[in-house]
Amino acid sequence: MKRSTFITWDQLKVGLVIVIALAIGALAIYKLDEAVSLFTKRYTLVAFMQTANGLRKGGLVQVAGQLAGTIKDIQFLPVDNDTTRNLRVLIEIDEEMKQQVRADSRAQLRTQGLLGDKVLDISPGTLAQQELEPGDTIRMGESLDYERVIAQASAAVGDMVQLTKDLRAITGGIVNGEGTMGQLVTNRALYDELTGTLARSNQLLTRLQNPRGTVGRLLDDPEFYNNLTRLTGQMDSLVTSMNSPSGTMGRMLRDTVLYGNLLGITSGADSLVRALSQGDGFAARMLRDQEMYDKINKALTDLTAILEDVRRDPRKYTKGMIKVF
Repeated sequence: MKRSTFITWDQLKVGLVIVIALAIGALAIYKLDEAVSLFTKRYTLVAFMQTANGLRKGGLVQVAGQLAGTIKDIQFLPVDNDTTRNLRVLIEIDEEMKQQVRADSRAQLRTQGLLGDKVLDISPGTLAQQELEPGDTIRMGESLDYERVIAQASAAVGDMVQLTKDLRAITGGIVNGEGTMGQLVTNRALYDELTGTLARSNQLLTRLQNPRGTVGRLLDDPEFYNNLTRLTGQMDSLVTSMNSPSGTMGRMLRDTVLYGNLLGITSGADSLVRALSQGDGFAARMLRDQEMYDKINKALTDLTAILEDVRRDPRKYTKGMIKVF
């Protein structure tokens, strides 16, 4: 039986579906290659880490925030005293990024979003440093520990909760009338007293503002200002007169003769005091000799007794003094 050379509609539909599927597959492979660089030539670098929280095999590697490779492997190193090199991470980077990754580049663990997956981000180097070759070690930079940040945020939230409780306790005490603020809020008598005090204060201010009162006249009457101005002028004139070199006060302030005289008087008084305290004269003996003091004291006592006796019986001492011829 001779086979028909015509293509049926059913065969055409199958062919179209296959062609569309192949095109979609090719496009998907192309987009996947753009996303993860499946067919790009890469080279391997090594990084040593203390911890790699959230980083996994196959994770993304970025250079200046742009996709540049993947994590090839994460290996544990033998336990030793260096706790900063617990993990050995193999990094695969696209060859086209080789000129960006140099000896002064640093790798940091970052998060895609606040709570996203971990990625290893490499900072571009400078022309002063050489490019890193396959198998070289790239240094790790200081990474932000999100778990520590979250722990600190949790502590801050706890402090806010405690502060809220304290504020609630304070406001509860005020509502219940505890303390001064509580009494101000709830005590009607205290409110009335405060209102009365304010009313009396208002009355006092009204009286003070009375233009016929003392305070009001001090505020409004220009006579007080004029008197004060005149008094100030007179004080200025008095100070000027006292400062005049021809006046008594001026000469006392400027003339050295008075100072010399006062100094001479002071020296003389010092000499007199020294003579009284150290000499052998009557005054010095009066100051130092206890025997003389006792004698003078006894004489004064006897004289006082005689005077008292004369006042009591004056005839006793005047008898025979008056004669009649």
